[in-house]
Amino acid sequence: MFEAAELGVEVDKQTWEAEAPKVRDALLQAQRDLAGSKYSCVILVSGVEGAGKREVVNFLLEWMDARGVQTHVMRDPTEEELDRPFYWRWWRRLPLTGRTAIFLGSWYSAAIVGRVFGEIKDKDLDQALDRAIEFERMLSQENVIVVKLWCHVSKKMQKKRFKTLEKDKATRWRVTRTDWKFFKHYDDFREVSEHALRRTTIGEAPWHIVDAGDARYRNLSVARIVIDAIRERIALDASPKKAAKVVPIAAAPPPKSLLTAVDHGVSVDRKKYEKRLPALQARLNDLVGRLPKARKSVVLVFEGPDAAGKGGTIRRLTGAMEAGSWEVVAIAAPTDEERGHPYLWRFWRNLPRSGRVTIYDRSWYGRVLVERVEGFCPPPDWQRAYAEINAFEEQLAEHGNVILKFWLAITQDEQLRRFKDRQTTPYKQYKITEEDWRNRAKWDAYEQAACETFEKTSTSIAPWVIVEANDKLHARLEVLKAVTSALEKALD
Repeated sequence: MFEAAELGVEVDKQTWEAEAPKVRDALLQAQRDLAGSKYSCVILVSGVEGAGKREVVNFLLEWMDARGVQTHVMRDPTEEELDRPFYWRWWRRLPLTGRTAIFLGSWYSAAIVGRVFGEIKDKDLDQALDRAIEFERMLSQENVIVVKLWCHVSKKMQKKRFKTLEKDKATRWRVTRTDWKFFKHYDDFREVSEHALRRTTIGEAPWHIVDAGDARYRNLSVARIVIDAIRERIALDASPKKAAKVVPIAAAPPPKSLLTAVDHGVSVDRKKYEKRLPALQARLNDLVGRLPKARKSVVLVFEGPDAAGKGGTIRRLTGAMEAGSWEVVAIAAPTDEERGHPYLWRFWRNLPRSGRVTIYDRSWYGRVLVERVEGFCPPPDWQRAYAEINAFEEQLAEHGNVILKFWLAITQDEQLRRFKDRQTTPYKQYKITEEDWRNRAKWDAYEQAACETFEKTSTSIAPWVIVEANDKLHARLEVLKAVTSALEKALD
């Protein structure tokens, strides 16, 4: 697939002087159109060494309005990045709506290099490529325009460029030992790269192979590719189509479900609770202390009806752990900055480093619970979210995260009792809002959404644990037992 990019097409000076101003103006107009749209743009600049990738980035920065562009040179991952799942370093750099991010390097590089030098096998490469496809499809569905550029030169041209750069003292630094090492494996890189590009050229994010033999031709080609990608995506919004009507859910749950089967009568007396709690907390403290050496981290998710006791349960967990080893992330309505990024962005950026614990009071399940029931997003968005969430959690588990998701289950009568208690107790009144009362009217719809969530996202690596929470003391002990049991298994 690289043959056409090795033909050595050139653009003469006269053609360049005639075309460059028009193309540059069109690129700036595309950028202005992007700024006024619901989209952002990610440009990956990849390819063989010596193909002028740095020059492509500099050229784009020269021709575009730099105020709307952020540039990232993706060198070897830092210690902070190695402490988190692979895609964390990419997620945290995604641009806001209306803006562009240029990446010198891509999420493909590590897998391609690893396969060339035998550090990973074919199945590992294909798994990494599948993950890339998954990531790009999700970005596209979340209104990110993904432009993938592969700058290519022939083996002969690559060698010639390296030697030319080395002859000049001013440019000698640009050719490294790694460049020559890669040159010796040019044919291997070509084979592996062709496989990667063929497999990951998808409709949402196709690869564009750029003949980089001539700088003028290369730069015009790159600019036109970016212009077309932005124009075509924005044009989709201009085409006439019937808008999908978003209707809040108001359906009854199935007669038998995981939640209707909960035994709400279970309880524990206070004496037993006060004896068991310190023992479980001591065990948790010891297990969390072993996480850094094992290079594992913990992600705990708490969901459930309002007033189910999530906050009190979380406090019994954090009270057992050393300060600095844990963080509680309380999820509320997204900010303007968070709405300007793909849905999962705000959760990716709060992931724990190795050896630490992050507890989410509400979580990424808001999309398939609150947003679904309240009609805040159209059905296609929350329906695809199940697969996106499973993929997200798979990446967490692959990196050594222990994941548990708790649903604290209470009855409507118990919730009503707790609401009234909050209303009449001065120091609890801040906990009750009009929205809490309004949500009670949608109890059945929330229960239906929750049951479908359990069915589609409870996995062996990230299970849902349904906890009977009418009795708060029982719920706290059950959560502590589940967490310590999971950590004992992970640390054995």
